[in-house]
Amino acid sequence: MTDAQETPADSAAQPPSGAPAPLPVPLLEPGEGIPPVTADADGLAGVISAFAAGSGPVAVDAERASGYRYGQRAYLVQLRRAGAGSALVDPIACPDLSPLAHALGDAEWVLHAATQDLPCLREIGMAPPTLFDTELAGRLAGFPRVGLGAMVESVLGYTLEKGHSAVDWSSRPLPEAWLRYAALDVELLVELRDALEKELERQGKLAWAREEFAAIAAAPPPAPRKDPWRRTSGLHKVRRRRQLAVVRELWQARDKVARKRDVSPGKVLTDAAIVAAALALPESVEELAKLPGFSTRAGRRQVQHWQAAVDRARALPESALPQQGQAPNGPPPPRAWADKDPAAAARLAAARAAVTAHAERLNMPQENLLTPDTVRRLCWEPPAGAEPEAVAALLRAHGAREWQIEQTLPLLTTALRAAPAQP
Repeated sequence: MTDAQETPADSAAQPPSGAPAPLPVPLLEPGEGIPPVTADADGLAGVISAFAAGSGPVAVDAERASGYRYGQRAYLVQLRRAGAGSALVDPIACPDLSPLAHALGDAEWVLHAATQDLPCLREIGMAPPTLFDTELAGRLAGFPRVGLGAMVESVLGYTLEKGHSAVDWSSRPLPEAWLRYAALDVELLVELRDALEKELERQGKLAWAREEFAAIAAAPPPAPRKDPWRRTSGLHKVRRRRQLAVVRELWQARDKVARKRDVSPGKVLTDAAIVAAALALPESVEELAKLPGFSTRAGRRQVQHWQAAVDRARALPESALPQQGQAPNGPPPPRAWADKDPAAAARLAAARAAVTAHAERLNMPQENLLTPDTVRRLCWEPPAGAEPEAVAALLRAHGAREWQIEQTLPLLTTALRAAPAQP
């Protein structure tokens, strides 16, 4: 077995053979206490000065108010750095944190599940020059549970307080218990980073992780989602195009109200209510008010607004009605491949099996070795002859990193040649 095929050592959490596992130590308070919330220019200037004078990586986290507010903006930013201690910054009171980001210079940022927090951090002027993602590091190293609490417990032997991740962080003032929870989220993040770096180096995966981290830091903001209303929960129940138009009109009307009121769309009107109205196609306010989700006090206050959206959908000409499915962007669903292109189905089966087996040997999730979408696209339209250079170029075009290409290219070229494209 090569170094890159070893499983996590977890030496900090592994007892001597035959000894009982030590109980994790509850981490109840930040080492220097709960820092005050920085909510004015003078306080921010102090934080900037302290963190500019600090040393080493900077632990960064952000709290949002998903389920309560519209969008994914940050309502609290937590930081910690050697020599500076911890800081809690209110980005509503201090909406431009670019001076803080500038003061950090080229220091590495340590985040857990970076892709979740980077969009809201960029909105307030914070973007890392380099980063270390402890969640992704855990995945690459083969840890079965990669939540922050699970990682801190298994790697460092401490338990973090739970229970405040889904609270309304837009509330002011923030309760002390919430601030304690927020400060503890960055308390051990740099220590976790250091332990995971050693583990990745031991397994021969550190260079791979660095490629992944660099790709995350350099990635542009995602493009706006096309037809976001199609993500309405329960949409699969809606079969007719006129009904789909009702879903679209109600979703868009709800979105405008939610944006204006700065509340989560689900608090304005539930997805279940939208689907119920689409299936019923009510012709009047009275009919709509009898449906689930519209009979509540909040629903009744806006029932005329919702009925107007339904009426707009009912009045659309056939040519303006949405299609049942989105225009395909890529290969068809794999379940249809056997009928549409048996050779492609054979290629996909062989490639999937090879990539999955190699991911198991490397002790990491298959999607971290190579995304399933990349495998599907390659197998649906493979380069002629499946020459390694052409396969590698296609993988790069779909965003694969060099380490992923190095690990999977021989497997994929073999799979493609085993079931070549038909003339």
